[in-house]
Amino acid sequence: MVFFKKYRRKKVSQQHFSSEWESIISRNVPYYNRLQDDDRQELKGHILVFLDEKRFEGMEGLKITDEMRVTIAAQACMLLLHRDTDYYPKLDTILVYPHRYVALVTRRMPDGTVREVLEHRLGESWSGGQMVLSWDDVKRGAADIRDGHNVVFHEFAHQLDAESGSTRGDPVLPQRSMYGAWARVLGNEYGKLIDDLEHHRRVCINSYAATSPAEFFAVVTEVFFEQPARLKSCYPDLYEQMRLFYRQDPLSNHGRYS
Repeated sequence: MVFFKKYRRKKVSQQHFSSEWESIISRNVPYYNRLQDDDRQELKGHILVFLDEKRFEGMEGLKITDEMRVTIAAQACMLLLHRDTDYYPKLDTILVYPHRYVALVTRRMPDGTVREVLEHRLGESWSGGQMVLSWDDVKRGAADIRDGHNVVFHEFAHQLDAESGSTRGDPVLPQRSMYGAWARVLGNEYGKLIDDLEHHRRVCINSYAATSPAEFFAVVTEVFFEQPARLKSCYPDLYEQMRLFYRQDPLSNHGRYS
């Protein structure tokens, strides 16, 4: 079964990648233009497999187009470069809203009570094989590759996190020997972020990262790819852990365009 899956994926990854799709990626995902030629080729193979295996559904009457599928897939597969991957095995379907959508969530209030409140969302990763994305925010996050915000990177980081069986900011690492340093560095930096926020000290990443270890990992992933110099300057040990996990060094491509 595993052999057949690998064989099939290899065949799919070697199929023709249309020039129209490449134009979509180059236009909508400018991060692609930073990559070396061999990384672009690897990415296109991953995209073909991803699109072969994942289903897209439009919400609120949205008609799914190749532009949507390819734009989302390209960003999702950026996180897979140079890594052994099972292509987000816990994900089956991506639900795409045209704009930010409203979700009913449970929140603990300052007085200790728990209430259900409505929140506007740009994306979320669900259990049960589904992810939700706002197409407007997908485009916006991809277009500005220096703002440190990318909803696709964020939500697919949650998917990588979930592959370990939980979503606690502890994804499956390439080597067993990496777990000690990972837990120490991310634990220390997460705790320091919370302390800095509580004492109103300046921080280098979005305060949403302090919500939970899972959100910390997802937010740091966004910053790692989009603001690598900033992350390395503020959190050099954290940058190194992300570099080892993703097997990429965005600083080597930062500012490079074809």
